Amino acid sequence: MQRARFTLSIPAALLGLAFAVPASAATLSVGPGKTYATPCKAFAVAKSGDVVEITGNTTYTGDVCAIYTSNLTIRGVNGRPKINAGGKYAMSKGIWVVEGSNIVVDNVEMYGAKVPDRNGAALRLEGTNFTLRNSFIHDNEDGILSNANTASNIVIEYTEFGHNGYGDGQSHNLYIGSSASLTFRYNYSHDANVGHNLKSRAKVNTIVYNRFSSTPAGQTGSTASGKPSYEIDIPNAGTSYVIGNVIEQPASNSNSVLLAYGEEGATNPGKDLYVVNNTFLNDDSSHGTFFFIGSGVTTPALLQNNIFAGTGTLSTQTSAVQKTNYRAAAPGFVNRAAYDLRPLANALVTNAGSVPGTSSSGVSLKPVAQYKHVASGVARPALGTIDIGAYEAQ
Repeated sequence: MQRARFTLSIPAALLGLAFAVPASAATLSVGPGKTYATPCKAFAVAKSGDVVEITGNTTYTGDVCAIYTSNLTIRGVNGRPKINAGGKYAMSKGIWVVEGSNIVVDNVEMYGAKVPDRNGAALRLEGTNFTLRNSFIHDNEDGILSNANTASNIVIEYTEFGHNGYGDGQSHNLYIGSSASLTFRYNYSHDANVGHNLKSRAKVNTIVYNRFSSTPAGQTGSTASGKPSYEIDIPNAGTSYVIGNVIEQPASNSNSVLLAYGEEGATNPGKDLYVVNNTFLNDDSSHGTFFFIGSGVTTPALLQNNIFAGTGTLSTQTSAVQKTNYRAAAPGFVNRAAYDLRPLANALVTNAGSVPGTSSSGVSLKPVAQYKHVASGVARPALGTIDIGAYEAQ
């Protein structure tokens, strides 16, 4: 499927990672009848700049290892390969332990990571700089778990995460340690098993055009239903852009907060949060908090052009700047059950937004795309005055 790619006007370091490829770079072929029977056999001999191509529509069970070589591109071809932990793990950490830097992983499915300390990750990130795209990460104790590395920029795009987490609330669909930046865009993160759909301690977080949601209890979609805690958790604050997302809290949840910011201590340098043109859905009719902002965050959050559907406390930060938002128990959407969240004609929503400006560092806050299911995106139509929410009415 052709996936549209749209980006905010933000520094290049946040949009992707580039590195020099040696002239002698090779392509290593993996799969039945190929030079290497399994991915880990290819990783063991790969050199900097090489491309490892893994034959798709094939399951590689128990193929767990560390990846030590830097500057690798790893991609599934002719379908999506399935990497099943099969009861094994590398270094007591997970399926692939990424020790090398500047690694790109593209078009893989990974599942089944379990380790003795209950933090088994499909991808354990220990190098500097990492990109994941076009993948499906599910049913692990952690989908992605990254070490603290304040020099590392992490990019995750066009990827589905589902039903990761041991079930103790300490493991998550994704857990990004203290990093230079996280760019998380065009992803579908859902049904975390008690943990969070996204947790990031990065100093700069760009979370744009994603869907965070879960299936009703007992219903199975691409994974089993989960009972997540926070949809988005940014526990140490940091300059954070949350733009153009669908953020849904299921009726069955382990914590009624949708977005938490700085609740473990605002220790990151930036303490500015920009929440613009999102659609928030709280399906828990008994309670809920859309924003829990820690007391250590003294900079007022910007909440602009958002739809807030359902009951509950809007924000624990009384100083938050609220601008042209729309709140209702049940806003009108084209098809709420099918997540077609284009707003129905409503003078309080359509053409009712205000022009997003820029962050304190000059980054444009204007949404330029819309999430498209599954884990994709399309351009946001420019139709006069901007509508409130993650989607234009058209």
